[in-house]
Amino acid sequence: MVGRARTGVSVLLDTHALLWWRAGGDRLSGPAASSISAADRVFVSPLSCWEITTLERQGKIALDRDPLLWIQALFEVDRIEAANLSPSAAAWAGRIDANRFPGDPIDRLLYATAMELRIPFVTKDERMTEFARAAGVVEIVW
Repeated sequence: MVGRARTGVSVLLDTHALLWWRAGGDRLSGPAASSISAADRVFVSPLSCWEITTLERQGKIALDRDPLLWIQALFEVDRIEAANLSPSAAAWAGRIDANRFPGDPIDRLLYATAMELRIPFVTKDERMTEFARAAGVVEIVW
């Protein structure tokens, strides 16, 4: 990485944080933008790739190119890496009580991925933030 000091910091981005960051970052909070900027490794889940493609197909978001090309270009950025869903993270996500962590099952899978990787999770999702605060396992950055 030319021109960047290595920090050893890694983060996992929620889908909306990824979209907002790649759109210029204006919608990110200060701490979220700083965390992403400081990270040597920015992890993106394939689940977010699925969500982005689905949102584009449904007309809920507009990308500057075909979703597949957008995603391919995303992973050409040197600090972006795939945070693949492991069997153990999937099992952990299955153990999370949907009554304590309501909403999208993908949110639970992303949370469990951050937990397994032991890295901060960049999200504006208040339900996830409340759950993380109570559980005390994953650091939420927003």
